[in-house]
Amino acid sequence: MEIFLRRVDHITMRSTSARSLRVLPSSDKNVAQKIVVGDHDGTLICFGVKKGDINIDFKTLPGTRIERVELGGALGSIQDKIFTASGCEVKGFSKKGKQFLIFDTNMSDTIHSMFVWGTNLHVASTSVYNKYENCVDACYFHAPDKINDMVGIQNSENVMCPVLGCQDRVLRVLDKGEMLYEAEVPGCPSTMALYDVRGPFGPNNLLYGTEDGVLGLCTIQAEGPCHRWEASNPDNSCGITSVDSYDMDQDGVSNIVVARDDGNVEVYSIADSSPVMIASSNVSETITSVGAGKISSPEHADIAIATYPGHVMSLTTEPVSVSNSQTNVVKTKIEELKKEIEALKMEVLHEREKYQKSANSENAVSAVVKFDIKDKFVLSPTDATYLLSLEIQSPIENVLLQCDVPVDLMDVDRNSAVVSHSAADPKDKNYLLATYRCQANTTRLDVKVRTIEGQYGTLQAYITPRIQPKTCQVKGYLIKPLSLHRRTHVIDEKRPMNELKLTGYFSLGEVHSWVSYCIPDVPEKAPPGETVTLLFQSTLLETQLVCTYAQNTINFRSDNISTISILKEVITKLATTRKIQLSINYTLEESSVTHMLKLIHPKLEYQLNLAKKVQLIDALREVALHEKDTEFMSAEYKEIMKNAEEIQAEHRLQPCHLERLYGMITDLFIDKFKFKGMNVKAKVPQLLQILDGYDITKLLDFFDNAQQPVQYDRDRE
Repeated sequence: MEIFLRRVDHITMRSTSARSLRVLPSSDKNVAQKIVVGDHDGTLICFGVKKGDINIDFKTLPGTRIERVELGGALGSIQDKIFTASGCEVKGFSKKGKQFLIFDTNMSDTIHSMFVWGTNLHVASTSVYNKYENCVDACYFHAPDKINDMVGIQNSENVMCPVLGCQDRVLRVLDKGEMLYEAEVPGCPSTMALYDVRGPFGPNNLLYGTEDGVLGLCTIQAEGPCHRWEASNPDNSCGITSVDSYDMDQDGVSNIVVARDDGNVEVYSIADSSPVMIASSNVSETITSVGAGKISSPEHADIAIATYPGHVMSLTTEPVSVSNSQTNVVKTKIEELKKEIEALKMEVLHEREKYQKSANSENAVSAVVKFDIKDKFVLSPTDATYLLSLEIQSPIENVLLQCDVPVDLMDVDRNSAVVSHSAADPKDKNYLLATYRCQANTTRLDVKVRTIEGQYGTLQAYITPRIQPKTCQVKGYLIKPLSLHRRTHVIDEKRPMNELKLTGYFSLGEVHSWVSYCIPDVPEKAPPGETVTLLFQSTLLETQLVCTYAQNTINFRSDNISTISILKEVITKLATTRKIQLSINYTLEESSVTHMLKLIHPKLEYQLNLAKKVQLIDALREVALHEKDTEFMSAEYKEIMKNAEEIQAEHRLQPCHLERLYGMITDLFIDKFKFKGMNVKAKVPQLLQILDGYDITKLLDFFDNAQQPVQYDRDRE
């Protein structure tokens, strides 16, 4: 059953954090529910909506930034007590705004996740979970990686067990500070929520959304997890920021509400044990929190939304029906709003004149305007590109991107900014200078960046908002040597693996910092234990990498020789800067080269065919223009003509993909013989000729038979 959503704006606040909005439950089904939301100014507001008007129940004074808002109460009663997390403090408010609790947890880091169960308080910072019983510390758990979110699951003994969603793509289920088990998920879990027991899967179902846009449902059982389904992200949609469940279509089964980073809100129903989208809407701003309930009226379901710029709104299923009396009320409201707008314009004009006078006076003091930036630089596994997202409260005037290593900028469909490229001199470590000029009232900019493994440096974004006086902030994003790798939990042991072993006098912390410098998705601190093993997979070629390290020893295994070569070069350089002497040993598996070429083959063949089709389109169109009847064309040419626009659009989205594949094969060729102490760079033109007339058999023969008598000069390299 398809439903229709209509946007209704409510109030504007300061910026909001994730999970900072909640819909209060109501004991009376005939009374609409209320919304409570906290912002970065530390203000907590509780309000209701009646006939389109906002009725504020209470509003607290500004204070420390609110990171989280949760609901609680006595077990067995309505959970209408409001709890907020600010810094390391937790405060409790009644639904009328009376403060009944202020508790300092004495945690060393800011609380980002929290839930309340009776008199038990569960909180989590960046990597530490704590449980407090009646405000007394009961137990804790130190996670091996960053904690992105936390929810509570009730076990068979009616004890609440926390579930931690961690950056290393794992859900960790705890009990009394001890880990019961881990559940692997297909991406970094960015948000989680309990799925309503009225769904088809019974109790203890956990919804999760990942940074790369995957939605999943997992049942948390005593003996282990049961993965019900995973909704992949074929359209490469933005990451999921918030999820909730509620019966939106009033059929007795809870629907799933999903909010995404780009402002998309999607409603899913469960059909044949898998999700089917029944409604969607876009609010054009990053959504931090969603909550479903009956807000505008007791008869219709709504989705309450808080966005990063501070707008609180709802998407209602209530149809628009206007009577004569309502028409008069609407006209009166419009007139009042027009008068209010005119008064605000005059006030702005007065303040602007006042500012100009003070700015031109002799006693004027220049002050830099500070503004918050919500930014993300996330690797998308579907197309092996990074998505850079920038959002501020004020409209963006322009964004300048500068990079000291070669990268490609790619189009994003939802991006309306105009880009202009400036000449960049690689001698000055400037490989990219691009300016995005945004249209009026644009508060968010998305840019896709394709990196090259082995080329590492920094991408810098200079953000200039449309405010006075003019000011700019700089954000830097590290591009790591193996930038297209991401964490995984399973590898194929049957693949031919090359091995690199480095030994010397260094600590576990030092070697962990080297691995973190080279590869994304590595925890800030070394996991507990004397030996650490991390598994990675390339998002572009699906090659694998195994890192095992301890004090004084590092071992890398990969089916890609180029990956081993990059790690050897970078870690040797890092050790040299710290005056640490390394002993280097490596084992080259000859069959891994053939394995790699066969992995690249389908991608290269596809890109060559795509380039060939693009070259044929103009010629075929000219033939069709002069010929009345084109039936003489082959079926292949007709197919190209039919899908010309899609072919050209796909080619525009990945303009340098073919060059990148050529570069990978060239690097593989050079690295193979470099490990044998041979320099084959003189044969690269011959290799490129073979690639231009691509034949996999000839390419394999060339790799097997290429020889170079000149010994490899390591110092020159």
